[in-house]
Amino acid sequence: MTKLTDNPSLSDATASTSTEPVSGVPDIRFHAQDNSTIGLELVELSSIYTRAPNFDHNPFAAHRVHFHQLIYISEGVGQHFIDFHDYPVSAGDFLFINKNQIQAFDPINQPLGVSLIFTQQFIDSIQASVRLPVFGAGYQADSAAPVFKPDTATRQRCEALLAELKQTGGTEPGGALVIQLLFAALLVRVHSKRPAPKGRTLSDADRQRFTEFMALVETHSVRRHDAAFYAAELHMTYKGLNDLTKKVSTRTPKQLIDAHRVLEAKRRLTIDQIQISKLAYELGFEDVSNFNKYFKKHTAMTPSQFRQSI
Repeated sequence: MTKLTDNPSLSDATASTSTEPVSGVPDIRFHAQDNSTIGLELVELSSIYTRAPNFDHNPFAAHRVHFHQLIYISEGVGQHFIDFHDYPVSAGDFLFINKNQIQAFDPINQPLGVSLIFTQQFIDSIQASVRLPVFGAGYQADSAAPVFKPDTATRQRCEALLAELKQTGGTEPGGALVIQLLFAALLVRVHSKRPAPKGRTLSDADRQRFTEFMALVETHSVRRHDAAFYAAELHMTYKGLNDLTKKVSTRTPKQLIDAHRVLEAKRRLTIDQIQISKLAYELGFEDVSNFNKYFKKHTAMTPSQFRQSI
């Protein structure tokens, strides 16, 4: 199966850490070690725990990932930190972690299992066939909690698929296709049992357009805060965009833009040593006073208070 770089971050050959020159935020990135284009790596959680002292980042502290993760807990109990929430986990749980989210592993309980690490390109390669909105821009706004425990029968089927994935090599003849099919089958198994948000029936077109909107928000929300800009980029009317986001997420475009700006501010405040005044400027605020008021309006705390609480 595809290996990540030999920089000892998550496993013997997984992700490398790069520090962005502007923010200093540690970013854990996926880089293929060879010429394979599979874009998927399976890492035992026990390997992460035992190799943690040798990593170039602390997996038990908050860090941002630049790839997606599907974690399966096979033994034990504990918690997993995802974007400022501690989620209880136990044997049989699946955890969904999206690109650009912040996470931290449990340093005390260290439950066992596996982490499937994969790129956006890999999930795009199978998305056309499985047509499941499981990973991608805006998924958090259209989903339940990122932890899900399937029933016993589904868990056994998923464990069988994970065992097959462990045994399949990406360089063997047909291996890449087998890996894609096994992973697609795993996603279908899990997603088919995961409860959908109440009262919402969404078409593939609605989900795709919503994903496009959230991808634009991730790219432009630092400088563009008006919903009309995003409607124009999507060749939609403001009313059309408003109807779409309320159907998918029950929130307006402005509420989703604000939620993303606040979340990004929280991420930067948590793992960055940047001055709050500089962060305010980088996030598109004219002065730190406006940033403080905006942040407190949405979190009931000032940026300084939030940083101290974390």
